[in-house]
Amino acid sequence: MVLDKKNELKNFILILPNIRSGHNVGAIFRTADGAGADKLYLTGYTPCPPHTQVDKVSLGAEKWMPWEYHKQAGKLLKELKRVGYNIVALEQTKTSQNIFKWKPVFPLALVLGNEKTGVSKTLLKYCDEALEIPMRGKKNSLNVSVAAGVAMYHISNSKY
Repeated sequence: MVLDKKNELKNFILILPNIRSGHNVGAIFRTADGAGADKLYLTGYTPCPPHTQVDKVSLGAEKWMPWEYHKQAGKLLKELKRVGYNIVALEQTKTSQNIFKWKPVFPLALVLGNEKTGVSKTLLKYCDEALEIPMRGKKNSLNVSVAAGVAMYHISNSKY
């Protein structure tokens, strides 16, 4: 189910497709709560609560943050698009734009990437745009939970 019980769109949701680490999922739950995200959608093999690592790192956020599991992220994104979400991937691509020069359009669904492979090309096809966090060092990536935190706070600061 994509709409809440009142058939209303949430303002800001997160999609976590095939995140391998329960620690990362727990950190994303905790940060989503702090940043004011409305809901998380866990897809594929992403660990779902109750889960030892998720529960340990989220420090209880998994108990009150709304979340849902969907087996297939593509079907979920297609449905989110149908009901009016702006779908944005946090992924470095040839056309991705600097997240800090971008203005969010709500309702917004932020798609996060797998720790090793990022957001798949299949899922990128469902996204309206891709965003990247500018890198200044030699390593061209951040841990998914850290990148998610940067993006969530940028998005939530635009919301208020």
